[in-house]
Amino acid sequence: MKRRQFLKVASAGIAASAVAAPAIAQSMPEVRWRLTASWPKSLDTLWGSCETFSKYLAEATDNKFQVQSFAAGEIVPGLQALDAVENGTVEACHTAAYYFIGKDPTWALFCAVPFGLNTRQQNAWFSDGDGLKLMNEFGKKFNAYSLVSGNTGAQMGGWFRKEIKTVDDLKGLKFRIGGWAGKTLQKLGVVPQQIAGGDIYPALEKGTIDAAEWVGPYDDEKLGFYKIAQYYYYPGWWEGGTANHFMINLQKWNELPRNYQAIVTAAAALCSVEQTARYDARNPAALKRLVAAGTQLRPFSQPIMEACLKASNEVNAETSAANPDYKKVWDSILAFRNDEYLWWQVAEYGYDTFMIRTGARS
Repeated sequence: MKRRQFLKVASAGIAASAVAAPAIAQSMPEVRWRLTASWPKSLDTLWGSCETFSKYLAEATDNKFQVQSFAAGEIVPGLQALDAVENGTVEACHTAAYYFIGKDPTWALFCAVPFGLNTRQQNAWFSDGDGLKLMNEFGKKFNAYSLVSGNTGAQMGGWFRKEIKTVDDLKGLKFRIGGWAGKTLQKLGVVPQQIAGGDIYPALEKGTIDAAEWVGPYDDEKLGFYKIAQYYYYPGWWEGGTANHFMINLQKWNELPRNYQAIVTAAAALCSVEQTARYDARNPAALKRLVAAGTQLRPFSQPIMEACLKASNEVNAETSAANPDYKKVWDSILAFRNDEYLWWQVAEYGYDTFMIRTGARS
């Protein structure tokens, strides 16, 4: 190549680099967010999702995107996380949508609803069904954009000071229970109490409540309920799968560059897988420890389960008749659930029941 021609090509390359550099810089701007959680830091399963989220956002952006997380009560109480996002006090929160049924009961349907979807069915509904689309259509009313970021799996039925043998034993019971299930239990005489995780133990200890549910063995052991209430019931029919979400201020979400939106979406998906895996891995050993410490495991009786299902169906019918948003989402869940169980009873249930029945003996 002639010298003049070489210099011309080299100059063009340098000029192109000079133009490209600012464009790259602009695509990775400095972003600083605050995130409030509905959990105490002691719950490393739930709080851990906040830490994972922040870690991967920072690493994927060469520390350009920083998210500082705050536990429940550090900025706002755990049950006010959505309010903080909606009014712009923080950019994001990590929470359970059913905490906000006071705003609209439709929120419960995106988290956990009595006799609803199990964990894998929920994930399928959100990811490949209409779930996340419906949630974000609804969330616009509250200035929030949501991403699934965890699932606890099927939960336990809670800790009771006395045995619950019949439906009548539920009458007058002051029971800490999250979300929409309280509406169902009210029909059976329960007095539901919605209390944030970090406040449940003192309420149980002081006798302000008679019983409490949270998640399952690993978290419940950490919160110490077994020290006060002896009877541990299952299953948590109100939470066959409990989805947690990152909720983001809608304006702040829309302001993000597309590549940052993609990174946030990927980080939330990782949190979702990680959270469920932690519960599945840690619950068995925790349950063994609880039983060794004197916990009495009890199943809810068939009559209690059937009475609760009947009450739940009544709640869904009444609420759907009064709330078009609720009806739209519940109808989607119901149709999805019915199709899922057609498949589940063939393969998943058939396999699992055989393995449980035989003890997987070789």
